[in-house]
Amino acid sequence: MIIDLISDTVTKPSKEMLAAMMHAKVGDDVFKMDPTTNALQEKIAKLFGMEDALFFPSGTMANQTAIKLHTQPGDKLICDKYAHVYNYEGGGAAFNSGVTCKLMDGNRGMFTAAQLQDAIAEGFGIHTPFASLVCIENTTNKGGGACWDFSELEKLQKISKENNLAFHLDGARLFNALVAKNESPKQYGELFDTISICLSKGLGAPIGSVLLGSKAHIAKALRIRKLLGGAMRQVGFLAAAGIYALDNHIDRLAEDHKKAKEIGAVLESVSYVTKVEPIETNIVIFYVDAKIGSDKFIHKMEAKNILLTPMGEGKIRIVTHLDYTDEMHDILLKELKDF
Repeated sequence: MIIDLISDTVTKPSKEMLAAMMHAKVGDDVFKMDPTTNALQEKIAKLFGMEDALFFPSGTMANQTAIKLHTQPGDKLICDKYAHVYNYEGGGAAFNSGVTCKLMDGNRGMFTAAQLQDAIAEGFGIHTPFASLVCIENTTNKGGGACWDFSELEKLQKISKENNLAFHLDGARLFNALVAKNESPKQYGELFDTISICLSKGLGAPIGSVLLGSKAHIAKALRIRKLLGGAMRQVGFLAAAGIYALDNHIDRLAEDHKKAKEIGAVLESVSYVTKVEPIETNIVIFYVDAKIGSDKFIHKMEAKNILLTPMGEGKIRIVTHLDYTDEMHDILLKELKDF
């Protein structure tokens, strides 16, 4: 048995999801004639109370499209130093949109309204890049699945609006935050100009993300998606998995959060672990004693068929997901205690 905790992207479609995919009605999505894709886009737009949505092959492409929507070459976007759009999208903001990133020194991937106000006040004029976009990531990946405080997001949105800055949410794991904090999609739909939602992480679809926004934004996004090579044909087979995930896999995210906290409790109790980051959702980040080292620990666990991943700076990451069973959970907890 392989216990794969590298990411929540490693899940396989369930039999029920595969059945939904196999029975999907499809057409040519480039001509907006794929009925299942249209249904997914309409469903998630309605869920968030936003005007329109567009299906993408990846969250990175959805985020990069949003950046290009809201900026011009030579502009800058403001994001946390841990942000996915800066760290894990291949330098796409610079390559695709010609923008630089103003990195905020936040806490676990989250910065404050006061910090944003200070960043904006650094200066305008011909010598500095024009700030045009604020990017938020919820939950934060490098921050260990941390959830933003909604009242802080409201303050950030107010400052963004007052300064004519677009407000984009990288919501790759947003449903984890919604479940953990008992918040609603419509709260976020009212706050952000655009939102990207990943269907292939905790929700368990095999592929795909959706970008939400106004009809004008999505009309422009359709053109940008084409430029980035993301025009797809009978993609309804994949959209059907997204619909199934939205209908069946949201509430069960609480199980992943519970298991993550139980793992954290064990890690807190063993002598070889020096620190465990706060656990709110399905990501556990911890550090082991320097005498062991993160690489050695990961290799030793791999020898036991338990797959973990390094996050740099000595961090080790565990991510729970729907394919991580109760049996696997019991084995992992025992191996951590006996290490």
